[in-house]
Amino acid sequence: MINPSQLLRRALLAGAVFSGVSAIGLTLGADTFASLLNLPEALLSQTGPFLIAYTALVGWLGTRQAVPKALVMIVVAGNAAWTLASIALLFSGAVSPNLLGEVVVVAQAIATGVFAELQYIGLRKRGGAVAA
Repeated sequence: MINPSQLLRRALLAGAVFSGVSAIGLTLGADTFASLLNLPEALLSQTGPFLIAYTALVGWLGTRQAVPKALVMIVVAGNAAWTLASIALLFSGAVSPNLLGEVVVVAQAIATGVFAELQYIGLRKRGGAVAA
């Protein structure tokens, strides 16, 4: 367990807010976003519930006085992987989003990458280890 720095705590909470808004939108409006962005509705509707669970985890971490370092590293790695996977999806040919869809996928990939970087920097600036 470690004491999270203020930067780490804020980056986790900001990531939770961003993911939570996305989760709500995708869970309640996957069909609308699918037609607006020309992305598969199944992809969007399955992403929503995943983001609900992810939001709960990251939000919980952001409110703790002490956090498991390994769990924070999993969040950072997950955000980095999400960023790369989002860009890879566009190049894979598995989806054919319209221009707005491409912009949205790239924008959320960039935002997620920024959260990963801020969380990583915040983790490096953490307080000391917590005695068990």
